[in-house]
Amino acid sequence: MTGDQSDMLARIKAVLPSQWFPDTTPILDAMGAGIAAGWSWAYALLTYAKLQTRIASATDVWLDMIAGDFFGTSLSRRPAEPDQAYRGRIGQELLRPRGTRGAVALILSELTGRQPVIFEPARTTDTGGYAVGGVGYGVAGGWGSLALPYQAFVTAFRPAGSGIANVAGWGGPVGGYGVGTIEYGNLSMVQGQVTDADISAAVAAVMPAASIAWTRISN
Repeated sequence: MTGDQSDMLARIKAVLPSQWFPDTTPILDAMGAGIAAGWSWAYALLTYAKLQTRIASATDVWLDMIAGDFFGTSLSRRPAEPDQAYRGRIGQELLRPRGTRGAVALILSELTGRQPVIFEPARTTDTGGYAVGGVGYGVAGGWGSLALPYQAFVTAFRPAGSGIANVAGWGGPVGGYGVGTIEYGNLSMVQGQVTDADISAAVAAVMPAASIAWTRISN
């Protein structure tokens, strides 16, 4: 069955005894069309509501509500982001690795496009040690400490800015007052902008419980 009004009208007439009415029934058809219009609307509403119960088919604000149920305010829809792209990010977050060093590196790489630097003072692979190949005094590495268990120092890098589409910047050869395309801009107009708050929230979202990530954000 479909929700088309004509289909609804045909179903109504199909259950009425045909011997009660002549071949031409304009009044019956008009009354049936009124009932069919209401049923058609209800059927369309039920069909729409059913679609909103699954991530794979939800649309519009219902997709935002699903994201809110799972992630609170940490996975909001980006400006002008279409449903399909937002749905993909929701699915990605649901299946995201968490609670590991690799999970921190992965989420920051995806968010910023740049690999973070992660240093765990209680991890000998990061700190090296005496007579351990490659890392020691004057060689790449850092001071280790077993007094800092379950802690890490994370250096996250801001993504390279993509600017504002179709708008030149100060000092550019094609932009200036009265020359080229120029306008007053603000940070909200920067396409693909990732804020420091987004980076900090990403680290917090995948860190293991009862652990600390001392995070530094750098250009």
